[in-house]
Amino acid sequence: MAATPALAALTKAGVPHEVVKYDHDPREHSFGAEAVSALARAGIAPGQIYKTLVIAVPNGLAVAIVQASARLSLKAAAAALGAAKAAMAEPAVAERSTGYVVGAVSPFGQRKRLPTVVDVRALAFQRVFCSAGRRGWDVAVAPQDLIRVTGAVTADIQA
Repeated sequence: MAATPALAALTKAGVPHEVVKYDHDPREHSFGAEAVSALARAGIAPGQIYKTLVIAVPNGLAVAIVQASARLSLKAAAAALGAAKAAMAEPAVAERSTGYVVGAVSPFGQRKRLPTVVDVRALAFQRVFCSAGRRGWDVAVAPQDLIRVTGAVTADIQA
């Protein structure tokens, strides 16, 4: 299978990364929980697995990256991005903006670079796992590379 835009972006940026694949169940709609379960079987700590959420802020869209098993605090994410408020983006809007389907939104290689906030807990790990741009594909990167490549700020954004 061809590389995803996410993997192409990481390669272009010279970021060391490792792709981890698992069998995605097409009936599954809790994508973060599925990734946590599958990657835990491969010996990866659940806290290292992150989900990429597209949020709507008053001036457009933004991205929040939080542990897959955690809930996002929209209020904290908005504050970190300098916005008055935030809400989850409509799935179709998120897909159009990023070029990825829901459940496979990667922080890398999006159609348009969006303001991004990464939960500060990511810095506790040598590597974090996030979507590689296809359901059932995750990519491991150093949290510093995730922050640098996405131009992210960090903050405590878990609810």
